[in-house]
Amino acid sequence: MGPDFIIKIIVGVVVILFILGLFFIVKQKTAIVIERFGKFNRIAKAGFNLKIPIIEQKAGTINLRVMELPVDVETKTKDDVFVRMVVSVQYYVVESNEGIRQSFYKFDNPSRQIQSYVFDSIRSEVPNMLLDDVFSEKDKIAKAVQTELSATIEEYGYAIVKALITDIDPDAKVKHAMNEINAAKRMKEAAKEYAEADKIKVVAAAEAEATSKKLQGEGIADQRVAIANGLKHSVEEVRGAMEDGVTGREVMNMLFMTQHYDTISRLAEDGVNTIFMPYSPSTVGDLQTQIQSSLLAVDTVTKTTNVSDFAKANSKSKEARRPQGGDSVNPEDFE
Repeated sequence: MGPDFIIKIIVGVVVILFILGLFFIVKQKTAIVIERFGKFNRIAKAGFNLKIPIIEQKAGTINLRVMELPVDVETKTKDDVFVRMVVSVQYYVVESNEGIRQSFYKFDNPSRQIQSYVFDSIRSEVPNMLLDDVFSEKDKIAKAVQTELSATIEEYGYAIVKALITDIDPDAKVKHAMNEINAAKRMKEAAKEYAEADKIKVVAAAEAEATSKKLQGEGIADQRVAIANGLKHSVEEVRGAMEDGVTGREVMNMLFMTQHYDTISRLAEDGVNTIFMPYSPSTVGDLQTQIQSSLLAVDTVTKTTNVSDFAKANSKSKEARRPQGGDSVNPEDFE
């Protein structure tokens, strides 16, 4: 193996390396920065590409896909509550030669530098808001972060798709207090609803009772009217059956006494042997007086009836003994 053969091998290897270094392939959504003698030359995009070996070289690869950067930020609200927030920033490299060149050469560590901008934006926005507003207006915070980032990193070849507030986590004691407040509010609302339900029940019961009493009163009134009509009819019937000269009051007294004794007789039916009577001494005296008055009234009526019957009979006897026509009058007949 002579020197010529070794030279040929070296030349062959150099040629092969030259040919391999001449062609390269770039994948989809990827860009490669080509430098010539250490200076930016061009951007090689997806597909089959050529470069001059040794003279030109690949400086770096740029990812053109949409990337997401989660940023964990701890800050303080306006009401002095420390809260931890997670902001997810979705960004991408502008797919142009200038955008790719700016993103590659101006940002040394894009993730860390974008994170710093997010820290600054969040810590300037959240301290002006109350904790409750942070929860209710998180979209407003995300929009502010997105607007500020877009205006800041646009000159570096990056664009912001969206900034999302994915988590808001206050201190554990604050969360416990918030839960207690929420529970108390819900219990208050529940108490109101229970009270309203009880009110509806009471009002409905009162309306039902009022309607019941109204109907009951109308029934009692109709009953009393019927009783009065019945008593009136009974008085008329009794007066028609009795002798002339009997007053309605006397008939009513008789009917009341009859009903009184009928009621007492019903209490003895079906083995019932209890009679309810007033128990106070004054009531007993009144009852005794009423019974005596009733007995005296009955006795007076009886005597009056007997005297009247006797007078009528005597008058009829004298008329029978009075002489007719020219008969002589005997004084003994009038004795």
